[in-house]
Amino acid sequence: MNFVASKTEALNRLNNFVDNNLSEYSKLRNFDFGPLNRSNISCLSPYITHGIISEKEVIKKSLGKFSFSKNEKFIQEILWRTYWKGWLELRPNVWSDYLIGLNKIREEFKSNQNYLNAIEGKTNIECFNEWVNEIKEYNYLHNHTRMWFASIWIFSLDLPWQLGAEFFMQHLFDGDAASNTLSWRWVAGVQTQGKHYLASEWNIKKFTNNKFNNIKLNENAPPKISEKTYPIIKQNFSNENIDGRNLLIFENNLSFETTDFQNNRFKKIYIISNKNENRSIKLSEKVIKFKSLLINDQKERLKNNSIDCDVVDISEIKNIDESVIGLYPTVGENLDYLNSNNLKLDFLYRKLDQYSWQYCNKGFFNFKNYIPKIITTFN
Repeated sequence: MNFVASKTEALNRLNNFVDNNLSEYSKLRNFDFGPLNRSNISCLSPYITHGIISEKEVIKKSLGKFSFSKNEKFIQEILWRTYWKGWLELRPNVWSDYLIGLNKIREEFKSNQNYLNAIEGKTNIECFNEWVNEIKEYNYLHNHTRMWFASIWIFSLDLPWQLGAEFFMQHLFDGDAASNTLSWRWVAGVQTQGKHYLASEWNIKKFTNNKFNNIKLNENAPPKISEKTYPIIKQNFSNENIDGRNLLIFENNLSFETTDFQNNRFKKIYIISNKNENRSIKLSEKVIKFKSLLINDQKERLKNNSIDCDVVDISEIKNIDESVIGLYPTVGENLDYLNSNNLKLDFLYRKLDQYSWQYCNKGFFNFKNYIPKIITTFN
């Protein structure tokens, strides 16, 4: 299971999944058959996270094959990321508080042997150790397995969820601030207060086809408790004047030719590279390289379309002239850099986000009720 960093590969993977495996998705999606057999899931998240292909493209392709009712579960899973992003946009302090807490916990646990054993895959839980090695080798983990992994980390190994979320961000090709942070919060029981996820031996056995045995877990742990609540902060996601300006593209929008703004006239496009020097969470070399290759792939596609573009480090944004506007990078490391350096940019927001984020004020089950409306609007 290798992720080739190109739009061509992303489209090939999408087409192959829809044509050959989408029909069985609802029935088989929770099974983890191992990294060498991923035919039951799409493995598109590393590309969607970076905007190589969009949720709209994926959903449109799936609806070209089957009806909404047959596709409903797949479409819900695709839009989970849209939902998590919208939820965090309305409560951005969840991310900033996470980083503050992480800095403190990181220092406290830097020499903790249980933590060191966990990140090296040297615990007494065989399946967990195998998943640690899988994450490091393939930079991907099945979604169901991520839930087991997080639950074991928090409730069986008794480690802070913040460090687990950092470990995922460091190694997963599809890591993003919203999906990663909020999913770990949910497993711990602090995203939906009092509602946590406990991995169980029978569940792991069933959905790995009895690959693992004698799995000793804490299956009765209470949820973690947080006294902090986050009221919604009203945001304005309207677009500014566009034409005749320099455009900044961040790592979450690396397919300009299929964005809502492909027909607008920009003076020049700058693709922003953010390496570890300006990140709170230092990414693995493989993840940094994957992002770099995707950025270069976007650059080549733009140049093939005779669009003037350059790749620049995020630290160079301040040297670009004032007529600059950016495709919105969403809450996370790139936006943090802009804010911490007082770089006040105008932003362009995707139509899907502008429309969908209004329904992210509550839980996903509320958001789910609006999915047919979202689909009708964009397909």
